[in-house]
Amino acid sequence: MSWRPEHIFVLIKFLATKFNSFTVDEQPGEQWIRLKGKFGENEDIKVEATMFDGSIPVSKAGGPGQDVKLHISLVINIHKGDGEVLEFLCSAWPDSIEITNLFVRGNDKKPSRPYFSPQFKELDDELQDLLYEFLEERGIDEKLAELLHEYMVNKDKTEFIRWMETVKLFIEKK
Repeated sequence: MSWRPEHIFVLIKFLATKFNSFTVDEQPGEQWIRLKGKFGENEDIKVEATMFDGSIPVSKAGGPGQDVKLHISLVINIHKGDGEVLEFLCSAWPDSIEITNLFVRGNDKKPSRPYFSPQFKELDDELQDLLYEFLEERGIDEKLAELLHEYMVNKDKTEFIRWMETVKLFIEKK
């Protein structure tokens, strides 16, 4: 049997549909993946992650020049029952998650209050630490950041193969 792109897509999707308490929902051709999970009896968690959407230069280990550290944007929604949604905007680096902002929203995605929030870095250090602990208790931590980076490398490759197959079929069409 020869491996065709569609076989690779099915295999990758089968291997990477679960991570800890999260279920991975990835749609072919999309730039985002979604992870859904629960915490306790009444918390629903949804994590939406982009494919790589940025980078920063870093010094190359053991030599001259620079390498890049890839970035993924995350939108994390934590919902308790019929009430409001706590929404975190985050950056996922290969070895860490960095909170950039935090909102309280109604179920309809509109702000439930006119005041959004200060920038996360402006909050008291102790409050920042507590919010990181809050996320870590729910499995949103450096292990998740690492998984997302590995997953996105594979997604990027499979999307490229899918794209090449589409271009090939178009060119071969009579």
